[in-house]
Amino acid sequence: MALEAQFELTKLLVLDVDGVLTDGRVVYGAGDELQFFDVQDGQGLTWLRKSGIAVAWITGRGCEATRRRAEELGVSELHMRSGPKDVVLADLQQRLKIAPEETVAMGDDLPDLAMARHAEVFVAPANAREQVKERARWVTSASGGRGAVREVCERILTAQNLLDDLIENSKPSS
Repeated sequence: MALEAQFELTKLLVLDVDGVLTDGRVVYGAGDELQFFDVQDGQGLTWLRKSGIAVAWITGRGCEATRRRAEELGVSELHMRSGPKDVVLADLQQRLKIAPEETVAMGDDLPDLAMARHAEVFVAPANAREQVKERARWVTSASGGRGAVREVCERILTAQNLLDDLIENSKPSS
């Protein structure tokens, strides 16, 4: 099936965190781990949720900054220190009653490839490992933490004919 047709069927977007939602750097300061998230990615995720598309984050790591950003964006499906990501994703799909054919997953590193087994579409950001990009159905033009997630969100919303209305409703009224 064509990629746009798959995006039209999407009911769940599953994302790795480090290297997808962030640029992959791990920075420590004053006892806390710092992460850098892209505000435009956040807007795209907010639009998905408002459109009824579930969003989940599955990460092998995790810190307070990840939890806080997920909470800020209303991402209720946050799975930190997840272990095998394919197991977590399969459980999530079963619980939400969403099929692999309705799932898009995105990752940048080798452990993320496990999610591809349970997602019809697997996407990689531009800065993903070469082995991941080779197995991805689509590679974004933007890097992780630099708008790659927003690209995916907009493609899903465009395929479902939702993006134009969201943009129109985001404009300030005169």
